[in-house]
Amino acid sequence: MPDSIIKKVVFPVAGLGTRFLPATKAVPKEMLPVVDRPLIQWAVEEASAAGCEEFIFVTSREKPSILAHFSQAEHYEKALREKDKLELMDSLKAGLPNHAKVHEVFQDEPLGLGHAIWCARDIVGDEPFAVILPDDMVLAQTGCLSQMVEAHASLGGNLVAVENVPADQTSRYGVVDPISDDGTIVAIKGLVEKPKPEDAPSTLAIIGRYILDPSVMRTLDQGKKGAGGEIQITDALADLIGETNLSGYRFSGIRYDCGSRDGFLAANVAFAVSSFGADMGDELRQKLQHVLNIS
Repeated sequence: MPDSIIKKVVFPVAGLGTRFLPATKAVPKEMLPVVDRPLIQWAVEEASAAGCEEFIFVTSREKPSILAHFSQAEHYEKALREKDKLELMDSLKAGLPNHAKVHEVFQDEPLGLGHAIWCARDIVGDEPFAVILPDDMVLAQTGCLSQMVEAHASLGGNLVAVENVPADQTSRYGVVDPISDDGTIVAIKGLVEKPKPEDAPSTLAIIGRYILDPSVMRTLDQGKKGAGGEIQITDALADLIGETNLSGYRFSGIRYDCGSRDGFLAANVAFAVSSFGADMGDELRQKLQHVLNIS
């Protein structure tokens, strides 16, 4: 575990997940399983490994199952004890560290990622904090947030995870305008939210990991709307350039976009067979190869 000063992490999980209907009609997208645990638990485990101790879920009143997953389950505890299956007791923690603090706040209107982060302002307080978007899963030997915490210790300011995307996909992301790039750390002079390919300053896109200075909350207080009529975190970060250092971090690992069906299915396979994931071994590889050969 890194020697982290990032103790709080925000999970913006209020969205409806319409691309996964009908599966998400009654089950939140974040509760869909990747191998043997829901998407949100993988994100919580990554944050816990990075040293986070307070977990802030920005959700909606229609999604109570997310917090229920991280609550005590006395009926399961009793059943496991009665059946002498004590080896499964730790699984009931759902990835939370011992003595974790769990908070729930509601985003009552879908006003954008910046607004979702702003909803956590009272709990975040005046200290740096992390943000994880569970849709973006990163398969890596060392978790993406742990990598960023180590980099942030020397960089400070605002730090965003970045990777190059195909030029025709820039309109899906916040795209950075770099000053310099040493292959790991990118100095940033500007940001553009969801630019058309011809307007994009680069193909270097922000993915769902942030370490943010608390000053971003004061900027979000203004409620300025940007692309799509939403309050964008990229706009707030851009407004702080010159006042607060902004850097991009090229992480080690492979990102899977679980906001799409093909990315979600690919993540299930990748995390199942990888020693960094569920590590289900050669037998599963053989079964998957058989499926691919007959499809």
